[in-house]
Amino acid sequence: MAQNVSMEDFEALLNESFEIDTPEEGSVVKGKVLAIEAGQAIIDVGYKMEGRVDLKEFANPGEAPTVAVGDEVEVFLDRVENARGEAVISRDKARREEAWDRLEKAYAAEERVEGAIFGRVKGGFTVDLGGAVAFLPGSQVDVRPVRDAGPLMGLKQPFQILKMDRRRGNIVVSRRAILEESRAEQRAEVIGNLTEGQEVDGVVKNITEYGAFVDLGGVDGLLHVTDMAWRRVNHPSEILTIGETIKVQVIKINKETHRISLGMKQLQDDPWDAVEAKFPLESVHTGRVTNITDYGAFVELEPGVEGLVHVSEMSWTKKNVHPGKIVSTSQEVEVMVLEIDSAKRRVSLGLKQTMRNPWEVFAETHPEGTPVEGEVKNITEFGLFVGLEGEIDGMVHLSDLSWEERGEDAIQNYHKNDMVKAVVTEVDVEKERISLSIKALDDSFSGAVEGVKRGSIVTVTVTAIEDGGIEVEYEGAKSFIRRSDLSRDRAEQRPERFQIGDHIDVRVTNVDQKTRRLGLSIKAREIAEEKEAVEQYGSSASGASLGDILGAALKTGDE
Repeated sequence: MAQNVSMEDFEALLNESFEIDTPEEGSVVKGKVLAIEAGQAIIDVGYKMEGRVDLKEFANPGEAPTVAVGDEVEVFLDRVENARGEAVISRDKARREEAWDRLEKAYAAEERVEGAIFGRVKGGFTVDLGGAVAFLPGSQVDVRPVRDAGPLMGLKQPFQILKMDRRRGNIVVSRRAILEESRAEQRAEVIGNLTEGQEVDGVVKNITEYGAFVDLGGVDGLLHVTDMAWRRVNHPSEILTIGETIKVQVIKINKETHRISLGMKQLQDDPWDAVEAKFPLESVHTGRVTNITDYGAFVELEPGVEGLVHVSEMSWTKKNVHPGKIVSTSQEVEVMVLEIDSAKRRVSLGLKQTMRNPWEVFAETHPEGTPVEGEVKNITEFGLFVGLEGEIDGMVHLSDLSWEERGEDAIQNYHKNDMVKAVVTEVDVEKERISLSIKALDDSFSGAVEGVKRGSIVTVTVTAIEDGGIEVEYEGAKSFIRRSDLSRDRAEQRPERFQIGDHIDVRVTNVDQKTRRLGLSIKAREIAEEKEAVEQYGSSASGASLGDILGAALKTGDE
């Protein structure tokens, strides 16, 4: 029985010695390079075990293998023995295990790790971190998008571990975080040496619609388009090119955000300092149209000095028209200085003031009574608008269309674009109004009544008989005698006692050139005749009757 126990103890001790001496599969063991042949290194891992490892496993990506006979190396033992009786070992797996231990410590301490980009994969790149392979997303390569990553391949450089999972074998790193940190340190150093108002040299790195980014030696500053020149700059590319070295002034530094505002025009004399002396009020200058808006046009008087020609100051005649229909960009125009506000850096200009007021010119060249001819531009309910010289319009009121017809009827005879003749009756320069008359062209009335004046006795012809009186004609001019003016005797104030074609002597009571009417009266003629007879042959106070006086007058007339 004792012998049996001693045999069991011996067996246990033997097994225990085997377990101690034989390395555990899946662990990292040390070995010695015995030989190098056929692209492989033969390594003695002890315990009378040898294995083979491809030489490429001893090389970093993009480099030649660095291993020689006699070197001591660590390898990963996959299996103690394969079919050929050799140990299955791996240098890559040993390096990976070693790297993971090292990387986990660096990740926990938020330390940088060194690696090299060696491959491109979807969405980014692969990085060798000394045995462990990590993923570098494309967005984490640089602070700006990288078009060509060739110069970065195989280059040893620091990375920051963003995330790692040993169980899944995932590591995500960033090169951008390192660059931003270094850049922040560099920016802080450069900004610390800058002061507002300082003049510095910079290189144009990028140009945008609103300005340009200028490298001041490790830190970028923004040169806004409005600070490039005193004149209007439509796009920064007009005066800057990428890579150009320029002198700028530091306008403002934000210590918290590290933003720097730069200016170029601040290094030049401000043209506004001499504006009032160079461009006195009411002086006329030639300028170039730089910009056109809905409310007017900007005109450059000299580089850096622009003035606004408001739409109301662009033309004497073109009202409610877009400025672009009067002037065009880059056109040279003559303008008058109307107002200057140096504090607000504003100059008000006038375009129409450089030309004479067309209403003043028209008033000088077309006094009242001047005949004119023009095209009907518009027809309204109150008259016609006729185009005249100088691109201005005159108006013919309804009441000035015809002597014979009512204005509402006479206007139906006219159409847009008709050519008409008229007479100037009034010009109001201040209100920019010209009154015309078409009916004033008919001067037959003046010829007919020439020499006729109030109190004259004329012979007329009856042309119509109406209830209220009779219509008569004198030398082509028509007039109307009311019933009350047909006789001194009320009983004789009957229109029907006259016939069309009768010739009647009447007294002129009024000559109205404006309405082309004669005021006529039979009654006034009779009263005038009676008065004349009384004065000549006696008076009612002498006892003579009216019949006696008229009889004597008639008798004298017969003799």
